[in-house]
Amino acid sequence: MQKQRVIIVEDDEITSLNLNMSLQKHGYSVVAVCDNPEQAENKIQTHNPDVIIVDISLQKTSDGIELAKRIKEKYNIPFIYLTSYSDEATISHAKKTEPYGYIVKPFDPNSLHATIQMALFKYQVENERKENIQTLKLDKTNLEKMLYLKKSDSEPIVPFGDEYHLDISKCETFYQGKKIKLTKKENAFLRLLVAQIGVVVSFEQAMNYVWDENGATENSVRTLVWRLRNKLETDIIKNASGIGYYIEEN
Repeated sequence: MQKQRVIIVEDDEITSLNLNMSLQKHGYSVVAVCDNPEQAENKIQTHNPDVIIVDISLQKTSDGIELAKRIKEKYNIPFIYLTSYSDEATISHAKKTEPYGYIVKPFDPNSLHATIQMALFKYQVENERKENIQTLKLDKTNLEKMLYLKKSDSEPIVPFGDEYHLDISKCETFYQGKKIKLTKKENAFLRLLVAQIGVVVSFEQAMNYVWDENGATENSVRTLVWRLRNKLETDIIKNASGIGYYIEEN
C-alpha cells in the first residue's frame, strides 16, 4: 500500500521534528519539511502531496494563512492548520480559508493521525461529489425543466428553504410572500441552487451558468454568494468546502 505523502510547513525546528517523527511512526511519508511559504510552494509543485500541515503563524505573521489561501486556489490539496493560537481574531481569519482541520500545539500523535485521516476522507468525498456534478451538463433549457418538475401541481411555484419560494413564471423569489429584490446574476445563481436542491453546485458550474462573459473566477462566485446571503432573511446557502454551494432539502 502506498504511503500517504505529507508536507510540513513549520518554522519551529523542534515542532517540525516532532511532527516528522510522529507522522513516520503512523506510516506517512514526509516528503518535505519547510519553514517558509516560498519554499513550501516549490515543494508542493515538486511533490504534489496528499495533505499539507501548515503553521498558522509562520515567522510570527499570518503567512501561514496566506499560504493556505494559495494552496486552496492553486493546488486543490487538503490542508490542516497547526496552531498554538486560540484567540478569536486569528481563528476567524483562518476559518475563511476553509481548512480541513486544526491541530493545537502541543499536539497529541493519535489526534494528529485522526485529524489527517478525517481530512483525507472529507477531501475524497468532496472530489467524488464534484466529479458527479461535473457530469451534469446543465444549460438554461435543462434547468427550466428541472425547476418545472419541482413546482407545485397548480401553480408555477417552487418552495425551498424555510418559507421561501421561487415563481418560475416571473423569475422572482419570495420570502413569507414578500418579493426579494435580486440582480440578474443573483437570481440566476439562486435558480441554479433551487433546481438542484440537496446537490452541490460547483464553482465551475456556477461560472458557466451565471456569467455569459469570460473572466469569472471562484472569487466572483464567492462575492456573489456573499451579496446574496445579505439579501436573504435566513442562512440557507451552505458551503461545500473547496467545491461550491448548496441548499439543503427540507
